[in-house]
Amino acid sequence: MSISIKTAEDIAGMRVACRLASEVLDAIAPHIQPGITTRRIDEIAAACMVEQGTISATIGYQPPGYPPYPASLCTSVNHVVCHGIPNDKPLKKGDIVNVDVTVITKDGWYGDNSRMYLIGECSIAAKRLSAITFEAMWHGILQVKPGAHLGDIGHAIQKFAEGHGFSVVREFCGHGIGKRFHEEPQVLHYGRPGTLEKLEPGMVFTIEPMINAGRRDIKEFGNDGWTIVTKDHSLSAQWEHTVLVTPTGYEVMTLSAGSPALPDFVTATTT
Repeated sequence: MSISIKTAEDIAGMRVACRLASEVLDAIAPHIQPGITTRRIDEIAAACMVEQGTISATIGYQPPGYPPYPASLCTSVNHVVCHGIPNDKPLKKGDIVNVDVTVITKDGWYGDNSRMYLIGECSIAAKRLSAITFEAMWHGILQVKPGAHLGDIGHAIQKFAEGHGFSVVREFCGHGIGKRFHEEPQVLHYGRPGTLEKLEPGMVFTIEPMINAGRRDIKEFGNDGWTIVTKDHSLSAQWEHTVLVTPTGYEVMTLSAGSPALPDFVTATTT
């Protein structure tokens, strides 16, 4: 499958989908406090999507070899790396949770993003992991421009994360997105500069590094067919944005009023 180059009309549709996906994360943020369950977070997000006129891309999603995913979003707590299924266990002070939301608009466009949430007062180690993962994502985003390579993105993320003593999960990656949930290309979060596909204006893909406090090794957890955890039980964090390659650089499409402030080294969302 070749990489889709989005038209101006396509990009306009993607902007709407991505903004709405980010606004779901805005809507749930005030509710993510000690005592709330991840199932309740899922319910609040689902209600927000109904109000928007979007639908969840994850509920019922079933790639080959997987059971249908049963929720409107993913909630990955502490050592869960990704694809955590919402449940009735209350979050407690000191927990960290990644919430990953993908919506589909009435026009069929997908918007995909995720954020970390710190529950109450967290450990210095947990705060640092979340912050470094956020900055690693942005170091990858800053590589996006016509003529650059996908390997430049992965290298920037890997160098920054490993330079701070963390490890990069390699089994999962970012992906192209548009009127399908997962399109080409695969966007690795490690690699060598100057390798893999060359970037062209009109490409749209996610950058979503999963960074572990311990070793990078992961494993499946339980028998739900989805939940992935760190093998050494260390904390894991993830942030995700959907990014457009523009004629002069990049545009982060999943930004909204409630998005976290940009890191100090990022001076604008488009260069």
